[in-house]
Amino acid sequence: MVSAHVPQPADKPTAQVLVASNRGPVSYALSEDGSLDAKRGGGGLVSGLSAVDDKMWVCAALGDGDREAVRRGVGEPGVRMLDIDADVHADAYNGIANSVLWFIHHLLYQTPVEPVFDAEFRRRWASFETYNRAFAEALAEEAGEGAAVLVQDYHLVLVPGMLRELRPDLRIGHFSHTPWAPVDYFRILPDDIAEQVLRGILGADRAAFLTRRWADGFIGCCTEILGGTGRTRIGVHGLGADADFLRRRAHEPDVDERMAALREQVGPDRKTIVRVDRTELSKNIVRGLLAYRALLDERPEWRGRVVHVAFAYPSRQDLAVYREYTAEVRRVADEINTKHGTADWTPVVLHVKDDFARSLAAYRLADVALVNPIRDGMNLVAKEVPVVSDDGCALVLSREAGAYEELADDAITVNPYDVSATADALHEALTMADDERAGRTERLAEAATALPPQQWFLDQLEALRQG
Repeated sequence: MVSAHVPQPADKPTAQVLVASNRGPVSYALSEDGSLDAKRGGGGLVSGLSAVDDKMWVCAALGDGDREAVRRGVGEPGVRMLDIDADVHADAYNGIANSVLWFIHHLLYQTPVEPVFDAEFRRRWASFETYNRAFAEALAEEAGEGAAVLVQDYHLVLVPGMLRELRPDLRIGHFSHTPWAPVDYFRILPDDIAEQVLRGILGADRAAFLTRRWADGFIGCCTEILGGTGRTRIGVHGLGADADFLRRRAHEPDVDERMAALREQVGPDRKTIVRVDRTELSKNIVRGLLAYRALLDERPEWRGRVVHVAFAYPSRQDLAVYREYTAEVRRVADEINTKHGTADWTPVVLHVKDDFARSLAAYRLADVALVNPIRDGMNLVAKEVPVVSDDGCALVLSREAGAYEELADDAITVNPYDVSATADALHEALTMADDERAGRTERLAEAATALPPQQWFLDQLEALRQG
């Protein structure tokens, strides 16, 4: 049965490769004079799509500038931006995707008091369905006969099933960039919602994940709740760092300028412990600071000899719990500086304004990289630091990061909840012999770049087309 949403032959679509994601490859800002300024993004999907013809990217308008661009008919070739009602998008994006599905997959709920699945949740879930349906209908309209559609992430888990009903001729893939919750935690969701999420993804011909662990979590949920994964094939694609881009970008003049500024802040002859994160609850920044405080408390020989360079860039500040977490990061950093700081030594150098050039400068300077998430789909910082490090860097890595699957052999592994053990790991990293650190860094960089972003995307496309 042909859907009313599918174009008739007179306007038959030709796109043979389509990507769907909440955020697109371009965004627009509305200037005071009424003009629109376009900002183009990068990353694996952008570079992967650049390698194919007859392509289309379907994404949501995320702000006033994007919505105005849609209304004016301003856009990039090969990009369709959906002007979904702002209230519907807010319900779907913050009310469900970021406040429910993200929390489920990262095991973040304080279960004695949350979540509460009530009438307000059901209202927001209806918006989430509306938002996913808008994507499914747009993809159905844009896709050529038998096209390959790669749907991205937890925001769009219902799209594959909806699209399958509209266009059974398509090859549909879904990729999860987050962890996948173990079945006991996933079943926190209302029973009908848990089933709807799984069936939504199983509308795809192929469901793919960053690590085997997350794939197995999905299979476990499907087996327990639905009796299996049906005809959907499961794949694993461990996204790697883009070595060529990073090494080139890390040696541009603005990065050199940031390095000089950071060196001045750190001071001469001091080691650096670097972390670069969004201020996201799952990144575990506060426990990382507490571990550094324990290092200074318990090993006084490090006082005045090490600086924790911590970049905690704002994330989801429209949600109260994230604002509170950001405030706690600042409070703990200030507490450490007040307790241990001296006239010529600031123990924690904290930056909260996003600055990619400064992040790369910190990567190059780092003696130790601290990557200790509670739970993380991959964590590219763990992969990027060894690639651009100037003199070699010891990696302290949470076993709950997806990157652990590939980097564990040459990292110092920590339980992210164990502050004392993390402090010991920082000491071990700081005292690592230069030759050992250099060898580990070389092997880490090799593992980190095994599947660069463009190849990561093209591998998925090829696997989907093979059927």
